[in-house]
Amino acid sequence: MSNGKHLAKGSTPPVLGNDGKLRLYSMRFCPYAQRVHLILDAKNIPYHTIYINLSEKPEWYFDKNPLGKVPALEVPGKENITLYESLVVADYIEEAYTDKQRKLYPSDPFKKAQDRILIERFNGAVISPYYRILFSSEGIPPGAITEFGTGLDIFETELKTRGTPYYGGDKPGMLDYMIWPWCERVDLLKFALGDKYELDKQRFGKLLQWRDLMEKDDAVQKSFLSTENHTKFLQSRKSGENNYDILS
Repeated sequence: MSNGKHLAKGSTPPVLGNDGKLRLYSMRFCPYAQRVHLILDAKNIPYHTIYINLSEKPEWYFDKNPLGKVPALEVPGKENITLYESLVVADYIEEAYTDKQRKLYPSDPFKKAQDRILIERFNGAVISPYYRILFSSEGIPPGAITEFGTGLDIFETELKTRGTPYYGGDKPGMLDYMIWPWCERVDLLKFALGDKYELDKQRFGKLLQWRDLMEKDDAVQKSFLSTENHTKFLQSRKSGENNYDILS
């Protein structure tokens, strides 16, 4: 990711010229935006990154995405219409850039459908309890930790069943990259649950091996942030400061 600051209210839209590159509207700590960074970087597609302050959104940004969220993708020649929602954007990039770039979905339509189902299951089974634990203001919600572990069990079992280092086989694929941002941030749960929290090495052995491999992946390295830096931002968010430029 670039080192640019997050644009806020009162800013003007960046002038980037007509170099034919995609433009990704992002936020440095947003896992949904990171999904799109991962796909672009895995496929070696050149792009510009424009960071958006999500607490003080620029007035002009609502012309880019009426929901005011990130990510949003601006495609050369189609500047009046952006694409948004991370899974939609990721699927667009996969379908639009297929000639020389690496394919991230399986070629078999049935296997592709299975991967898409698992991406959707991750949203409910893992991401939902993860955020309930992390942002609860009244202690840990009953059952959330159990639900989080049960969700991860699905993905531990899937890796065992596939018998490959990555869900995508010998290399990470779309499923790997779509779930990675929350696996990068899993140790943030220590912030909510105390330093004794960690994933059980026996129960989640395959997932932990996968996590170590993913951390070394070239595309992951380009957007990777340490747990320490994620924690700094989380602390600023919980204090109401929302310091998006904490690393700039």
